[in-house]
Amino acid sequence: MQVTNVNDVRVYNLTCGQQAAPEWMDDTKKKKSKKETDDKQRIELIQGFEMPMLSNSISMTRDGQYIFVTGSYKPRVRCYDVNELSLKFERCFDHECIQMKILSEDYSKIVFMHANRYIEFHSQVGNYHTIRTPKQGRQFDYRYSSCDLYCVGATNEIYRFNLEQGQFLEPISSKSPGFNTCQFNPEHELFACGSVEGVLECYDPRARSLVGQIDCAVFANSNSGNSLPAISCLKFKDALNLSVGTSTGQILLFDIRSNKPYFIKDHNYNLPIKRIDFHTQNDDYILSIDKKICKIWNRHTGKNLTSLEPGTPLNDMLNIPGSGLICLTNDSPKIFVYYIPTLGNAPKWCTFLDNITEELEEKPADTVYDDYKFLTLKDLDTLGLSHLIGSDLLRAYMHGYFMDIRLYNQAKTVAEPFAFAEYRKKKLRQKIDEKRERSRVPLPIVPTVNKDLAEKLRHDEDETTTKNKKKKAKNAEDKISASSVLKDSRFQSLFTNPDMQIDVNHDAFKNIAPLVSRLNKQTAVEEDVESMENGDENEDYDDGEGNDEEDDLMDDILTSDEDEVDEKKAAVTPRRTKLVPVGAEDEGDQETLRSLSFSERARRTADSDKSTTFTHPSATNKSPTSTKEKRRKRNTDDDDDHRRNVRRAPRGRMNSRRGEP
Repeated sequence: MQVTNVNDVRVYNLTCGQQAAPEWMDDTKKKKSKKETDDKQRIELIQGFEMPMLSNSISMTRDGQYIFVTGSYKPRVRCYDVNELSLKFERCFDHECIQMKILSEDYSKIVFMHANRYIEFHSQVGNYHTIRTPKQGRQFDYRYSSCDLYCVGATNEIYRFNLEQGQFLEPISSKSPGFNTCQFNPEHELFACGSVEGVLECYDPRARSLVGQIDCAVFANSNSGNSLPAISCLKFKDALNLSVGTSTGQILLFDIRSNKPYFIKDHNYNLPIKRIDFHTQNDDYILSIDKKICKIWNRHTGKNLTSLEPGTPLNDMLNIPGSGLICLTNDSPKIFVYYIPTLGNAPKWCTFLDNITEELEEKPADTVYDDYKFLTLKDLDTLGLSHLIGSDLLRAYMHGYFMDIRLYNQAKTVAEPFAFAEYRKKKLRQKIDEKRERSRVPLPIVPTVNKDLAEKLRHDEDETTTKNKKKKAKNAEDKISASSVLKDSRFQSLFTNPDMQIDVNHDAFKNIAPLVSRLNKQTAVEEDVESMENGDENEDYDDGEGNDEEDDLMDDILTSDEDEVDEKKAAVTPRRTKLVPVGAEDEGDQETLRSLSFSERARRTADSDKSTTFTHPSATNKSPTSTKEKRRKRNTDDDDDHRRNVRRAPRGRMNSRRGEP
């Protein structure tokens, strides 16, 4: 499979390999490479989809299940079943087939026109009947409503043969010396013929008379000397649109209600147009071929979507309806098959093409030229290999030479022994530079236009960010970031276009200046209020942390008697005995203690401990106890009633007393 990309449109050639072998490669290597390429990457869409020498015409049945191909040598027709992806049957002729027409929905009724003036009618079992025309025919078409076969050729008469009666009818005479092509309109059965003089003639089959004609040679650019451009092919799109191909390579698009084309497309090869087809899925695209190229272009603008140029003379074309698969008959044994995903998906009988193309897009393929290195004469002088010119080690190609990649690597190692060290230094230098770039603080880019406004917006953004951090992003969603204004494409001209510069000396700006200053003052006041609120919240937050510490102390104080007994037993340090003075348990002292805050009671208790406590002599060699255990033991020696009252007091009451003086 060969993949090409023209105008960003990927085209998959399903007939040939991935890459053509170089012309200068040895025959043995070329055959081996070709065999490996064909085995690995060739896709045989339909088995035996080829002819012995060349293929002429190709057509598909209306049910979309069978493809007919005519070719030589020996002249023959082959029918392929797309559901089985194989050949169904093959029939041979006595003479070359010029054109064929499928009359039924399937392969049961077919008509063939031969080069010896014979027309053969085939059924599903073989040749059914043969007739001979008075003059050599070039093309024919079938009228389904009356079962008439109209044939045009090297004569001014249009032959009619009725298949129901089995005889010729009276021919239609014309002033033209001959015709090259003809077709019935499928909508209203208007019969159009293209003459050798470049005149388009239209006939009504009901009256068998001429209803109109257009001289297409006037609109075609003739480069063939004195001869007029002839009409080589016709194609109806619908009831009104008609395309006409000329022998000079132009395609004229007509509306049959007008005598002038509304668009002209030129292939620029001065070769006769052999086939025109409208894509069924994308109505905007037209496919047209001449002997050299197949072009796919837009019928409104004439812009090329892509083109197919296989390199061999083309004869006919088949576009599988509703898909991107195209078959081209040519003067070679193989029938070229192309798949263009842009035009449409693969047909239902070969949906595996979509999976294959997706894999090919993800995995790049290797080419034959990977084993060779292209070098110019200057490169050879640098490596010191100029003396190899003319030997088998160098192959001349265009402006340089091809060399085996292994020989090139060895020569480069000898010529540049320190290349790896330089490469390593270069990579280390790049990594150091990247690290420095990441470590540097990026400086804001200030625009040249409205510089003050940009700095103000950036300053407001910084303040907003700081406030949001303090508020924990409480109202961050309600405010528009200044960076969005600086980076928004809708406001780019405000900082790039000099015409958008704010003129502070302008009368209009002076009129709104008081309002702007008033708004700035109001904003400043609001910011001060918010900062004060933020300060209060921070203080409350700090108080909350202090309250948590005091709650921990209260939990230590409000322990049960059983826990105190257990702690006394498990304590390593000796208990400190507090001497309480006589008369300290008066009711007045208890009221005074209740009215004091927790911190004052703790401080008063600590002062009394310093003056009235002593340590047991046996505890002199023991390690000091923790502060928490000291506080717990000091408070357990208070008056029993006072400790009982404190323990029974609810937490809310203690918190309320904490703020009293």
